[in-house]
Amino acid sequence: MQLSGLRYGSRLFDLVEFPYAEVITGGANKDEIEHMLNKYGKLVVKPFFYGSVGKKGKAGLVKIVDNLVDALKAKRELYFAEHNGNRANGVTMEAFVEADLEVYFSITASSVHRKPVFTISPFGGVDIESLPENKKKVVEIDPFSGLKSFDITNALIDTGCPQKFISPLVRYLPKLWELYENYGFTTLELNPIRVAKINNKYIPVACDLKAAFDQDNDGWKRTGLSSAIFQTDISPFESEINKLRTYQGQSDVLELNPKGTIIPFMFGGGANSAATETLGELAIFSSDFGGNPPYEKMYAISKIVFEHWYEQAKVLLIIGGKANNTDIYVTFKGIFDALRDYVAENGKKPIYTVIGRGGPNLVKGLFYAKDILDTLHLPYKIFGFDTSMILTIEYAKKINDWWSKEGEKQYLKEIKK
Repeated sequence: MQLSGLRYGSRLFDLVEFPYAEVITGGANKDEIEHMLNKYGKLVVKPFFYGSVGKKGKAGLVKIVDNLVDALKAKRELYFAEHNGNRANGVTMEAFVEADLEVYFSITASSVHRKPVFTISPFGGVDIESLPENKKKVVEIDPFSGLKSFDITNALIDTGCPQKFISPLVRYLPKLWELYENYGFTTLELNPIRVAKINNKYIPVACDLKAAFDQDNDGWKRTGLSSAIFQTDISPFESEINKLRTYQGQSDVLELNPKGTIIPFMFGGGANSAATETLGELAIFSSDFGGNPPYEKMYAISKIVFEHWYEQAKVLLIIGGKANNTDIYVTFKGIFDALRDYVAENGKKPIYTVIGRGGPNLVKGLFYAKDILDTLHLPYKIFGFDTSMILTIEYAKKINDWWSKEGEKQYLKEIKK
């Protein structure tokens, strides 16, 4: 369950009195649009998508206008825009917030740290993955004591935030922990928060939002949002996988790019967030197959995945943190049995496998995967639980690029010898 933008995000911010840019929908009349332009000088026009599709700015789907003619033109162009296979359902027009600083801030459940973490950077407005490590900070949150002001202060100082902005950020950002903790979130991301000078005081103003909820946590119902806003067009692939949802194990997927070249089996919310953001349009779908699924379920999921995507894929990525209850051997047996059976029925097309995983029965699971991949004469690279997920995912991206340019040809030459 995901949402993005301020159309409904504004309601979430109202719950904890966190400032946000004023927003109107595409249903606003000319007088209302003109009033917003007179009040703020500029408007940011964005297409509205149910769910969260991400990277609208990079796709040219965010327009800044300063007059009614351009505002109406942007509305017409974006009202039914398509992005990552999703069709927009209208637009939002948000106040343009003049500011000297843009901040990235997120709270998410980390499968690496086994607790929530917050990520912060005073160099927001860009993809957080593109920033060097010294310009962003990831800090664990003690779920019993919550988000502490001194942790935010230290993180901002470490990343070089100007002193005059630290106090207002420290005053307002803990409100987002209250939102995250009390309303069933798994991810809360604001990018950017623009620190504006209002009535001679610096105020952090949320200018965008990405949020994901745990649909099994009834806390999201306290937001007052209708479940209908989380519904998106369901692809045949999503429909088949989601039918397998049972009491044990996760199996929800979201198709991201039907032209992607990486099949990502993600285990855990942290892996889902990291892989989805880092892989971008290379990922065919996002997923979370954690929760200790039984063999039969993992095999069925994998069979559907390979039937839909194996022929176009360059890389099979299996990624997750160090599990505490998911049996790695059982999940790997389900995945690689399905791979073996698919190849037996349909013939072998070269694909490169990258594995980064940890948890119970890891060694047994890795040897099982290795045996099948060796039998099929398919190349692979295996990383242990002590390797960063981000580094593993970045490696998969490099392999995808190499495999497309020359790797597959080299493999085919070698296999014919």
